[in-house]
Amino acid sequence: MKAYPTNQIRNLACIGHGHAGKTQLVSSLLHLAGATPRWGKVDEGTTVTDHDEDAIARKITLNNQLAHCEWREHKVNLIDTPGFSAFVPHARPALRVADCALVVVDAVSGVEVGTEKTWGYANEFITPRMMVITKLDKERADFGHALDTARQTFSRAIVPFTLPIGQEANFRGVVDVVHMKAYEFDASGKAKEVPIPETGRDVYERERERLVEVIAESDDSLMEKWMETGTLEEADIIPNISKAIAGSRLCPVFAVSSLTLVGLQPLLDGVLDYAPAPDTHENERGKASLDEGAAEVTRGYHPEEPFSAYVFRTIADPFAGRINVMKIISGRVKSDATAQNTTRGASERLGALHSMQGKQLDKVDEASAGDIIACVKLKETQTGDTLADKGDPVVYDPIEYPEAAISFAIEPKSRQDEEKISVALHKILEEDPSLHFTRDAQTKEFILSGSGQLHIETVVEKLRNRYHVEVALHPPKVPYKETITARAEVQGRHKKQTGGRGQFGDCKVVFEPLPRGGGFVFEDKIFGGSVPQQFRPAIEKGIVEAASSGALAGYPLVDFKVTLIDGSYHTVDSDEHSFRAAGRKAFRNAVEKVKPTILEPIMHVEVVAPAECSGDIMGDLNSRRGRVQGMEMRGKNQVVKAQAPMSEMLDYQSKLNSITAARGSFHMEFSHYDPVPNQIAHKIVEQARAEGRIRAEEEE
Repeated sequence: MKAYPTNQIRNLACIGHGHAGKTQLVSSLLHLAGATPRWGKVDEGTTVTDHDEDAIARKITLNNQLAHCEWREHKVNLIDTPGFSAFVPHARPALRVADCALVVVDAVSGVEVGTEKTWGYANEFITPRMMVITKLDKERADFGHALDTARQTFSRAIVPFTLPIGQEANFRGVVDVVHMKAYEFDASGKAKEVPIPETGRDVYERERERLVEVIAESDDSLMEKWMETGTLEEADIIPNISKAIAGSRLCPVFAVSSLTLVGLQPLLDGVLDYAPAPDTHENERGKASLDEGAAEVTRGYHPEEPFSAYVFRTIADPFAGRINVMKIISGRVKSDATAQNTTRGASERLGALHSMQGKQLDKVDEASAGDIIACVKLKETQTGDTLADKGDPVVYDPIEYPEAAISFAIEPKSRQDEEKISVALHKILEEDPSLHFTRDAQTKEFILSGSGQLHIETVVEKLRNRYHVEVALHPPKVPYKETITARAEVQGRHKKQTGGRGQFGDCKVVFEPLPRGGGFVFEDKIFGGSVPQQFRPAIEKGIVEAASSGALAGYPLVDFKVTLIDGSYHTVDSDEHSFRAAGRKAFRNAVEKVKPTILEPIMHVEVVAPAECSGDIMGDLNSRRGRVQGMEMRGKNQVVKAQAPMSEMLDYQSKLNSITAARGSFHMEFSHYDPVPNQIAHKIVEQARAEGRIRAEEEE
């Protein structure tokens, strides 16, 4: 495949709600441009970008997928992004590298939750947008309704560039509002010019006037001319459309059907004519290194500048190995070049360069600034890394993924699965940085966290199908702790005689509660030799060992102080083991007097949702023993801040989706530990007893 100059490249991220038609649109554009020998269909599982077994079975896109085509001597890179809420965060890295977003809207449903979310991501990266209203051949398809929902939800600067001729099964052509021409299409998607229909001419003319008005508003001199004459000439309109789109002052809309190919040719032409090329992008900002206080570095999308690239996707391919997909920010690169991974401080030999066509790799000898390429089997490079010329280093900020919304304990089903799970999950985590895999130090469980239950379920499917690892999922255990609430002085005496040398250890200690977060403090206040110095640490060890199993429900006991005040020993029978046993007995004797209680982790919760949902959200948080601490507006959304017990928040994502129609999100982090109410503490103890976590008292 040939190398394309920067101004002949267009990078588009297809974003929108799940099932809006993004994957079919990409497949049909590739077919129309002759990039694929077969026209892939979602319903048949034959599209280029949904090639993963799970994606085909579920008929949804699970992660960003790459494809490309050539149209009028230009290269069009297409990134098909997920639209379902569990996977939609993957649209963020796609928008980070795209120069324009294709916002895909279903003509039947109009703007939906996923459309709003991904539009918000595009706002975050200030990505210019073009809109595609698709599925216009379907029953109940309504271009006007879909357009109205977009204008009401987003901005009045949403202007149709093509309007449909006919509707539903009779959708056969479009009117080009920019050039005021009409086209009908044959079965291969080829356009034929026809007279503009008289029916609906007032709509065409009204939208044309709206376009002229928007273009006039984008420039002061054009505004003056428009105010004087009431219109603008063609020479004023066409050159300024690209500027208005690039400045996010205009979002053109195209009417299409991906399954009949109607309207796709004007869409591809519109992408080339109006979508920003990479070299129109403002300079990227980075730093000279990761060192604190490193100088800021800017790089423009020009082949003459030093080479730099940002890695936005990693694919663990079972045959090719690790594939790193990157956008070249500046300079140019050839096969077998050596670059510096400035994020990790490692040198990388790039080997062969490729353009991705779904799972297929097309070799390229050279690529310039603005292009998207893939490299195979790089040793150190991961998603979010920067590659650059060693002599001119730069590090770009990586994408921050949203906090995981749901967690499950993951348990291998066999010893063989246990041995393979670590390697398999490591590869999956390389592909999907929005996943988190940790081991809870207290509960000893492996915790897999993601953006939704469906997200976790697809990981389990991938473990089974790709890596042949069988696992079971369980709700994670809540890491309760225990503490004491009263002071007590107790004795721990261990004495055992078995005929030979005996065992003897004796200590007197004082137990006292400490403030939350106080941990464990051991103080030696023995004066004289009632307990020899070498045995005193053993008493502390015995108490620490006993405290690790708790006093009530088998959870670690924390936030208490033990003061050693007296004891006795035997010159022959005393040893370290005896005093450790005495420490454990002192702990058990104290349990009856110090009024132990269970502590639960309290989380700081921040919920972002439409303002009209805030009442229901606060009511639900209160029912979860939450305490609402404040509210604030963030754009059109309400932010509710609260503190709630972790045990009540394990299933919160599904409830929040129900309350907000999946328009809400939440962030949760640990705040502190608080005592559990008595009735709940009783249930925790009963559950611990049923699970056998409470150990019987040891016989010494």
